[in-house]
Amino acid sequence: MKKTLISASVASVLTLVSFATLAEGPSFYGRLDLSVTSSDEGLTSREAKDGTVLENNFSHLGVKGSQKISDGFDVLYKMEFQVENTSSEGDVFKARNTYLGLKTNAGTVLVGRNDSVFKQAEGGVDLFGNSNADIDRLVGAQSRVADAIWYYSPKIADLVTLNATYLMTDNNQDDVTDADDQFALSATIGDKKLKAQNYYVAAAYNEGIAGMDAYRGVAQVKLADFKLGALFQNSESNSKPNLEGNTYFVNVAYNLNGVNLKAEYGKDEAGLGLYAKRSGIQTVDTTDVDITAITIGADYRIAKSTLVYGHYAMYEGDYTTLAGNTDLEDDNIFTVGVRYDF
Repeated sequence: MKKTLISASVASVLTLVSFATLAEGPSFYGRLDLSVTSSDEGLTSREAKDGTVLENNFSHLGVKGSQKISDGFDVLYKMEFQVENTSSEGDVFKARNTYLGLKTNAGTVLVGRNDSVFKQAEGGVDLFGNSNADIDRLVGAQSRVADAIWYYSPKIADLVTLNATYLMTDNNQDDVTDADDQFALSATIGDKKLKAQNYYVAAAYNEGIAGMDAYRGVAQVKLADFKLGALFQNSESNSKPNLEGNTYFVNVAYNLNGVNLKAEYGKDEAGLGLYAKRSGIQTVDTTDVDITAITIGADYRIAKSTLVYGHYAMYEGDYTTLAGNTDLEDDNIFTVGVRYDF
């Protein structure tokens, strides 16, 4: 009897150890990100309201992990949900990146909902991402898409990764004539976190997703305590071909004894970002869009889990229609906030 119990115990322990070596997770994680924002027009705030508002900057909950099913084959999974905690309007939970995938020596395939590889190509160049100064205020095709397939190649020659997103035909947009033409491609070099390498370079192409065709180039480099970054994008609306042009950003970040000082300059001539949309200029008559954004800010990690931050952003511009030239309403935004990760 004792031998049987001992044998069963040893078998149980070995089974648990074996399972632990095959699986990573599931791990539970989340983020609470709240800020106080004061703006003149509210054209870039999440609530699109002027004055002083409390903003929830994509607080979320999630679970993710992996499971080895055989040598060279791992199942990957992720379920993430945005949590609304500053507004009584709409749903408390909203879908974010949620997928099931398979990782092999030939690459990784994901199916479900995720950021397009065109959006992912931004790397870490969006210094004020997930805030009212996110680059999507000027640039389009920053899309999270569903009913889609992703492919990520292994690193080729220990240098280049090739990536793709393809939307299934039933995810057709009203202003896209051919549902098969909704895809994105990218190639990346280096490390977007600037740790394994002190540089990151990406090129990406977007067709049909978010109702536009676009291509972009991204570069970021770390030099001592400085990070220098740039993004260039050309975009054209599928439904309003008059909305076409270039958008670019240049920025710098400097680590001063743990305080991350940041500054960014952006220019948009396409009129396909959120600021242009909320300004009401995305019409068939609009031409010669000229929008400028300047953002300065800082953040400081008071603990591994907790970040405090603040920034000032200024948006201004003009556009032309058949009626003549019109100045956009200038928007000045002041934001202070705290982010807690767990």
